[in-house]
Amino acid sequence: MRAASLLAARAARTHRKAWAAVFTALVLTSALLGTFALAVASAGLGHARVERYAAADLVVAGDQHTRYTTKPWGSKPETATTGLTERVRVPERALDVVRAVPGVRRAVADRVFPVGAGGRAATGRPWEAARLAPYALRAGHPPRHDREVVVGGGHAPGSRVLLRVGDAEATYRVVGTARGPRSAVYFTAAEARRLAPGAGTVDAVGVVTRPGVRTADVYDRVRAALDRAGLRGADRRAEGDAARLRVLTGNGRGAAEHLAAAPARAGLLELLGAVAGSVVLVALLVVSSTVAQALRQRAHELGLLRAVGATPRQLRGAVGREVGRVAVAAGLLGAALAVPAYAGLRALLDAREALPPGLELPTPAWLWAAPLAAAGVTLLIARLAALFACARTAKARPAEALREPEPGTARRVTGLVLLGVGVTSAGTAALQHGQAAAAAASAAALALVIGCAVLGPWIARGALRVLGGPLRRAGGPGGQLAAAHCAATAGRLGAAITPVVLVTAFMGVQLSAGATMTHQAGAQLRDAVRADLVVRADGGLPAGALERLRAAPGVRAATEVVHSTVVVARREAGSPRLDRLPVLGVTAPGLRRTLDPAVTEGSPARLRPGTVAISRERARDLDAGVGSPVSLRLGDGTAVRPRVIAVYERGLGLGDFLLSRDELVRHMSGGGPGERRVLVTTERPGVPAAERPGIAAALRSFAPGARLAQGAGAVRDAVRVAPADQALADVVTGAVVAAIGGFTAVSVLSTLALIGVGRRPELALLRRVGAGRAQLRRMLRLEAGAVALTGLAVGTAVALVPLTAFTLTSAGTLPRLPLPQAALIVALTSATVSAGTLLPARGALRGRYPRA
Repeated sequence: MRAASLLAARAARTHRKAWAAVFTALVLTSALLGTFALAVASAGLGHARVERYAAADLVVAGDQHTRYTTKPWGSKPETATTGLTERVRVPERALDVVRAVPGVRRAVADRVFPVGAGGRAATGRPWEAARLAPYALRAGHPPRHDREVVVGGGHAPGSRVLLRVGDAEATYRVVGTARGPRSAVYFTAAEARRLAPGAGTVDAVGVVTRPGVRTADVYDRVRAALDRAGLRGADRRAEGDAARLRVLTGNGRGAAEHLAAAPARAGLLELLGAVAGSVVLVALLVVSSTVAQALRQRAHELGLLRAVGATPRQLRGAVGREVGRVAVAAGLLGAALAVPAYAGLRALLDAREALPPGLELPTPAWLWAAPLAAAGVTLLIARLAALFACARTAKARPAEALREPEPGTARRVTGLVLLGVGVTSAGTAALQHGQAAAAAASAAALALVIGCAVLGPWIARGALRVLGGPLRRAGGPGGQLAAAHCAATAGRLGAAITPVVLVTAFMGVQLSAGATMTHQAGAQLRDAVRADLVVRADGGLPAGALERLRAAPGVRAATEVVHSTVVVARREAGSPRLDRLPVLGVTAPGLRRTLDPAVTEGSPARLRPGTVAISRERARDLDAGVGSPVSLRLGDGTAVRPRVIAVYERGLGLGDFLLSRDELVRHMSGGGPGERRVLVTTERPGVPAAERPGIAAALRSFAPGARLAQGAGAVRDAVRVAPADQALADVVTGAVVAAIGGFTAVSVLSTLALIGVGRRPELALLRRVGAGRAQLRRMLRLEAGAVALTGLAVGTAVALVPLTAFTLTSAGTLPRLPLPQAALIVALTSATVSAGTLLPARGALRGRYPRA
């Protein structure tokens, strides 16, 4: 142990420049893993913010999750769970059940529904529910009669306000103003019961316990009382999907208020889990490559130690201690950098409004220790990389240790097997759909990248055979030197090419997959849009507005559109899976004149409750056709089996399902009138609205307080279907791509810098035997060009194999990458390779004669 410690201390001082590159790579690894650890831990602790029910000790709410249980091949049953985006209502009878529970002081029914108030959107609630926040009066008195309201702001007591709830309008007298949200409107309990959708149900029941009674005891009693009463949430759940009412306490109370928080948190965890493998693998490859290159520069030194009697254990111990010293300092520095990096990620999420309102991602003090665990993982990766890098030299016999080893057959076979696995996974992606295709394509890309890393020396040798002739012919003496050096050092160049392949393939796959899907969805949406106007009124449209719009002079067709979600249960590789998909609810009359989904079978004109139109890709996935039923779960978990009446092409642009507006609205939170849009196709679509004042005035008269937007862009924005967490996915994916892209770029720079430092004696020797500085600079530039060109070509090929399989299956098109992003990849790679090759050689090229 003393010998190993002595060797480690001497080597660390002697090879400071080589370990500086390793130190940089380990700092970035620790920072990246630490930021990822903070994000995962914070998302795991995430919860919905408690606002409206802050004064309630318990909240009784519907079960906002749906479940699917099935038995995979030869194993125990498994259950998949996903969140619901529409409110699951509570039977009104639960109010009496809860009130009868011992220890309950007060049980208050809460009903929440959208209201249109003077051209702006508001939220209606019974005044009794305001005490659950608690929201107190600022002025005036509570509403006592059905035509009295208390508002959050904007109106003084004594004034009158015209309110629209659903499709009805009425004038109310403001009798008070309350603290809390300015958009709130409070009615009497009886009026709120009449106006709120879902007869015989409430949104939630707030419970206040008696003084001196433990909340935990009341929780148990309420839970038992609800179970004895057999109360459930949704009307019809799928088989095996329980809809038992929930009793929420603590931070869980916010889930009854902010419905989007739980699905967004689950989506964030799933997204972070999906990229976890890529992050760890990239870190492992980068650190292994850098450590191996640092030790390769000392291969003769290690061989000499072995030849003069150092034991394998002493060599491994010396290298391990040497790497450990560097890794500990680098890991701690990276852990410190992870804190501001995570703060920057949170600031970016807030700036892009990627997190839904009400989602809290807490960071308690003890959470900041998570980067220290990442630093420990970094140390482990560094020690393992060092162990594998010096394994061959440590095991070699003393007489053979001075020889530079050639890559063995086992390495070649392993690399070829990995390439075969990658190609097979790409073929699997071509046969799958949706998430399964994306997972298979991602696995293919990872396998191909690892295979190329293992086969680095052979890839470099083959590429340089191809490039050797052009280098000799075009480069003069510098080209001759570049070709000779590349042929003699294929192993080292293979280590330099590997990170170039990694950064090119990773960034290419991540950027191109999203760009291709977005471009194809946008193209399909542009082709589908036929309307040229959008009518929207805050709080919803009045009764009969749609029919009056269709009959207006100059209007060819009008279609009402609402947005919601459905859940599809399916099996993937035998395991249960639930996909939550955005959908459109539309009115059938005149649909093709406002939206053309490119129907291939059937007719959407027959769309009504109990029927559905389905995209061709989803029909193939579900093995469905015209006339066959499909099993769906609506946004509130209600199970339906609508019959397919049409199959259409433009599923990326309009979503996989088109449902009847009437059926979808019945299962949307608050009835969904605030989410309704009317698409209007006029007889003169190209004429600006300013030159058609008659039709604009007519449309506003049919829908008082309505807003009118003109143009295909406005229509596309009103129709566009996208997952609710699309903004979150875009921000996280972009941040991960940028971080890993920069990380691998630094790895390229570090690896080439290590190679360059090791070549200084070689460059000095070339100058002594007559090579000029201009010739050597040209040689280095040509070598950098060969490395960059080979890495870009191999990385592009690695990315194209899984990308083509994925995009052909999911989008029906070849992969595409916007020119600015492609230029960024090429420029980043070229600049990094050039800097890593030329900068370390400056010392050997200075002066008229090289120093000894």
